[in-house]
Amino acid sequence: MEQKTMVPTMIPTMLPDNAHKNIPGNPSTAKSSATKLNDRSNGEPLRVLSEADWNFWITNGFIVIKNAVPREQALATANFLWEFEEKDPNNPDTWYAPPWAEMKMKELTNTGMVEVYNNQHLWNNRMTQRVYDAFRDIWGTEKLWVTIDRANLNFPIKPGFEQKGFIHWDYDPETKPVNVQGVLALADQTDENMGGFQCIPELFRTYDTWKLTQPEDRDHFKPDTTGFEFVKVKMEAGDLLIFNSLQPHGIRPNKSSDKVRIAQYISMMPAEENNEALRQWRINSWKDRVAPEGYAFPGDPRKWEQTKYRRAELNELGKKLLGLEKW
Repeated sequence: MEQKTMVPTMIPTMLPDNAHKNIPGNPSTAKSSATKLNDRSNGEPLRVLSEADWNFWITNGFIVIKNAVPREQALATANFLWEFEEKDPNNPDTWYAPPWAEMKMKELTNTGMVEVYNNQHLWNNRMTQRVYDAFRDIWGTEKLWVTIDRANLNFPIKPGFEQKGFIHWDYDPETKPVNVQGVLALADQTDENMGGFQCIPELFRTYDTWKLTQPEDRDHFKPDTTGFEFVKVKMEAGDLLIFNSLQPHGIRPNKSSDKVRIAQYISMMPAEENNEALRQWRINSWKDRVAPEGYAFPGDPRKWEQTKYRRAELNELGKKLLGLEKW
């Protein structure tokens, strides 16, 4: 549903001295958590993950939660993204328009990032109980904040619109960040050729010994992947992938002829309810439909979130996940 509104006259700027300003990581939550990931010592039963899932997560640094949101809800979000991008899913001639804003982070050029952050569809997925419960399993605490992040339409590559795929870390692994990230599939991604998430679990497991073989001046965000096998993760609409931030990962090139990888980035971290500046920025981001500022987040120069769409309505879980209400 559309509603014309006034663009807010005061758009909050990103927090000063935010550690994420010039690195890829999403700045809507902290860089690293003081709370450790769940080690099962609290004795609480898992809500979503099975024991097999848990063992896979610990060993490989990622896990896919099947049917994290209803398939129809995921597909509805995908339809909204097509509308927001002014592109027709049935007409490839509309897919390759220039991006609304230039990416400072060049490896994201032509990866199909959609600069929308606070629409109702995105919040519906964030507020889904099964999504929250999955992250609660991973963290071992109920007090979580959700990242305010965007979505992705990854089109088939063609001359002039090429994307080679990449592997990177969003955080320097030498700093041992305690964090996880997530991707929600909004379309079936069972064809390995159509792009999507890729990672290197072997490097996740062997990082401490691997780094001893690397030059001291290596790029701490982009590893030399020579000799490693890339795992191409297959997903169906509604599936949620959660991965450890120590997992080297990226988007693989879409080499299909006509398939579009569609996804929403969703993660959760322990709430920092005493960080009033960050809490207020998050609330203002939702209230005024403002994108994060930073290296990897150019925003939408059309300002459609402010002018074309209503503010998202939050349920009780959503209010706590945002920080509007305390846990």
